[in-house]
Amino acid sequence: MKIPFRRILAAAAVALSVTTAGAVLDPAQAAPRAAALSAQDQALVAQAESYLNGIGTLQSKFVQVAPNGHQTAGTFYLARPGRMRLEYDPPVKDFVVADGAFIFYWDGEMRQQSSAPIGSTLADFILRKNIRLSGDVTVTGVYQAPGLVEISLTETKDPGKGTLTLVFEDRPFQLRKWRVLDAQGLTTEVALMNPREGMQFDSKLFYFIEPSKGDYGRSN
Repeated sequence: MKIPFRRILAAAAVALSVTTAGAVLDPAQAAPRAAALSAQDQALVAQAESYLNGIGTLQSKFVQVAPNGHQTAGTFYLARPGRMRLEYDPPVKDFVVADGAFIFYWDGEMRQQSSAPIGSTLADFILRKNIRLSGDVTVTGVYQAPGLVEISLTETKDPGKGTLTLVFEDRPFQLRKWRVLDAQGLTTEVALMNPREGMQFDSKLFYFIEPSKGDYGRSN
């Protein structure tokens, strides 16, 4: 059974990219709590914070695994602060774009556009000018294994929106994937393939432009 596009995006992005406003947790599910961080955990969180603040632009191919196991691929663009784009490879015509104020979702199959303020989404914390993994976001877990570091986050005031887990490789320290556990208990993972920083992008990449019929993704 096909999971609706909106549900996949709400679980996914970035990914990191969309709102789960209005979702209600099952009362039997306890909201995640802040982790008791060791000195080593705090150092890893500080390293992640410094790394994320150091990103100006980033481009990467990605592979997204939806809650039903279905895989899709595409290209992820990030231009901090405020702008990003997730564009899926053909034949998928869906894309997500943030223009600095709003995130727009294009359902290519239905030819429908919807949007939300960036501040109402899990994308907000990584798109803001100054990233802090504290305050309005709460670290709920830090996990370290050979070659990788995982840091899980929720919104402090509304942990029921979901949990975002950032996965970094540690040598060099670099973001490689993220997972979103949404309020319905569905998990979506986005893995970055050969991410490159310091790219130059056309500003029109981060405008929402409705594609012409038959077009895939952008129509600039």
